[in-house]
Amino acid sequence: MTTYETMAYHLETERLILRPWAESDAAALCDLLAERGKGTHEVEDIRKSIAEFLAATAETGIALLPVERRAEGDFIGYCGLIIGRSTLEEPEIAYELFQRVHGQGYATEAARAVVDAAVATGRKRLWSTVGPWNAPSLRVLEKLDFEQDRVATDAKGEHIWLTRELP
Repeated sequence: MTTYETMAYHLETERLILRPWAESDAAALCDLLAERGKGTHEVEDIRKSIAEFLAATAETGIALLPVERRAEGDFIGYCGLIIGRSTLEEPEIAYELFQRVHGQGYATEAARAVVDAAVATGRKRLWSTVGPWNAPSLRVLEKLDFEQDRVATDAKGEHIWLTRELP
């Protein structure tokens, strides 16, 4: 089994800071998840999820990180690497941002920083799975040189598998 370097847990771009989760992120994460339109979440449950994110990061060496705008200092979503439907050796990139900040290039900027962090771990490939209805996410992945691999259906519905080879 190949061993990988631990992913950097603090990433900075021109406009963004990606950093480890804090318990104080729970209310904002509740609000973000509520935008999905699939019900609301209790802050206490989200605090438990944050603890699980931190434990998974410690165990796997990869991380899903909160995204903040540098100038405003506000939580606008998350971006990072997860096992998801993939593997630790070839993890998935995942991101979700508040609708109010869509269309400003933040997802691409954050995801580019995460791709660079994945390269630094020594990984050779990343995956992403996206619903076919999610054109904005598909555009972000296209900008990052992800290519469609296949379309599959599971218990959560149809999704497009995309992949990107890393240098």
